Parts: sequence; structure tokens; C-alpha cells
Amino acid sequence: MAVAESVRVRRLSDQEGQQLLRITRRGTGSPIRLRRAMVVLASAGGNTVPAIARLVQADEDTIRLVVHRFNEMGMASLDPRWAGGRPRQISLDEEAFIVETANTRPEKLGRPFTRWSVRKLAEHLGSHAVRRVRVGRERLRQILHRHRITFQRTKTWKESTDPDRDVKLARIEQVSSHFPQRVFAFDEFGPLVIRPRAGTGWAPAGHPHRLPANYHKLHGVRQFHGCYSVGDDQLWGVVRRRKSAANSLAALKSIRAARPDGAPIYVILDNLSAHKGLKIRRWAARNKVELCFTPTYASWANPIEAQFGPLRTFVIAGSNHPNHPALTRKLHAYLRWRNANARHPDVLAAQRRERARIRSERQRRWGQPTTRAA
Repeated sequence: MAVAESVRVRRLSDQEGQQLLRITRRGTGSPIRLRRAMVVLASAGGNTVPAIARLVQADEDTIRLVVHRFNEMGMASLDPRWAGGRPRQISLDEEAFIVETANTRPEKLGRPFTRWSVRKLAEHLGSHAVRRVRVGRERLRQILHRHRITFQRTKTWKESTDPDRDVKLARIEQVSSHFPQRVFAFDEFGPLVIRPRAGTGWAPAGHPHRLPANYHKLHGVRQFHGCYSVGDDQLWGVVRRRKSAANSLAALKSIRAARPDGAPIYVILDNLSAHKGLKIRRWAARNKVELCFTPTYASWANPIEAQFGPLRTFVIAGSNHPNHPALTRKLHAYLRWRNANARHPDVLAAQRRERARIRSERQRRWGQPTTRAA
């Protein structure tokens, strides 16, 4: 019987990684887009298809479809593609020309203004000397919306300047692929603030759940120090008052205790100064712990980032915790439920049935040569 190749998203660019991280951290907008972003981010972090399926509560074929579509289309694959409607009146070539014109500054086309309005763009397209396209303003707005062209403020994004970017990403992929049972991820999730948090949920039409609008931030902030076992798909952690080297070292010691056999382990973490002090490095060297740092401005490569999305969705969003101890209890209650259901016999049986239907596929991962699944 042929063994299916493990499916993994291609190597993300810095801009794609940060956009995905922003979508999953905010947890707002289209639920479909959020869910697909979590799938792509989890795959980029080295999570297996069964682990991602448990994370977003979907079947494995859906996860593979999302990964393949992202590899082909990029960020555009996150948006749903609705079908139906009247026959197309504007050809694909004309639509491409509209998009190209909208993305071109009016000054370059001889127009005396710095940006397009819908009315100005429609008039320019209708009076173009070479290629005239007659389109109504509402139809033009729909075309621009479908291609994600909107009025936006100018923003900046950070590109990784790490000279060892490719080396670090390759090392993270290597240990995740060859030693998943000894790979762990660590990061902080926060800040956790005590105040009513907006969210979504099922409720009678016209009668949404209400949260108080008046509150006082009298409890300070906390940080959840999370540890994730890639091979076991288990997540645990503790709430601390602040980020510090001492708290980071305590988390690393808990990870080392999860594999007490003395064999080497690999911990993926970002470049926070509290993660890479001399004391931590010496302890790691003595205890056979290799610290695999993500590249600068590329924390999306950490597998634990995808695990923080459900925490924000199911514990933080729509909550009104009275104090930090209550929030901590809710966090740990969710973690117990999550870890118990990740290994539920019914879930594992369903996964075995799905794997039996998987056909052999070839897929390159992060730009590396293809390797057979273990």
C-alpha cells in the first residue's frame, strides 16, 4: 500500500506570516477566513494534518484542501468563493484590466489627482482611448471588493532582517519532521486584562447576550506562559505576572520534565530577550535542550502560535471574568478539555478512517526536497 506524503504549507514570506498571525490573534472578521488562517499558520508551524484537524474541528481532507489551495493561490485562498448569480457581462480580461487600472496611481495615467474614487475610476475606464470598459459604479465596487481592493491607510510591515532566516526555518522544519516526539514550543500569550470582552455566540434573533460597558482596570495584566508538545499534541501552561528570564526558565524545566529519559529535546521559541539569557543557555546545554529560535520578525514559525487562537476564541472572547484567579481557572479548564479530547478514542478512530482514504500525494514543504512520511 502506498504511503501518503505528509502535507505541509510552503515556506511563508514574512508578510504572509505576519498577516496570518494578525488574523488569528484578532479573531475578528469572517469565521471562514479565521479558520483557514489558523490551518495555514498551524501547518507552517510544523503541525501535522491530524493535529490541525483536531485544532479546528474539521476532517483531514478539508485541511489538506486548504493547504493545497494556499500553496497555489496564497492569501487569496482564505476568502470563500461564492457561486451563482446572473451570467458574466464583463470578461476576465476586462476585469483584469480594471484591477490593473485601480492599482495604478492616477498620476501615471495622466489624471490630475492622487487616488481613485469609484466614480472617477468608472469614468476613466469608460473614456479610455485604447481599451474602453463600460461598467457601473456598483458593479465596479463589487469587482474591487472581490479582488480585495479597498480604501486603506498606508501601513508598514516588518521584513525579517535575520541573516540566518533560512537556516533557522530549515532547522525548525528538520526537527519537527524527524523528531516530532521530542519537539516542543514555548511562548507567552497576553496580555490578559480583566474587562468585558466582546465575542460571538448563538442567541435568539434580536436578543444577543449582553456584557456591561462600564468597567475599571483594577487587576493589572498577566501573561500565560504556554508549552506545546508537537508530537503528543498537548498544551499546558501557567499564568504569570510578567515575562522574565526566571519564568521562561521555569517553563523550559517543565518541558524537560515532560521527557525525563535524558534524550535530547528541541524547544522552538522566539527571540525575546527573556528567552535567550546566558543562564538559560547554560542550563539548556547541561540538560540536552536545543533552543531553536525563530527568525527575527517571524514568530509565525512557532507551532504554538496556532494553539493560541482557540484560547482567544473560546476563553477570552465573550467573557467577563471577575478577576485573574477566575480567568486562570477557566484557562486551565479549557486546557484539560482540549488535551482530553485531542486523544479521545472516537476522534482517533475517525482519523484512522480518514487516513485509510488518503491517496498518495507529492508535496514540497518549505522549499525543501520531498521526504516520505514516517
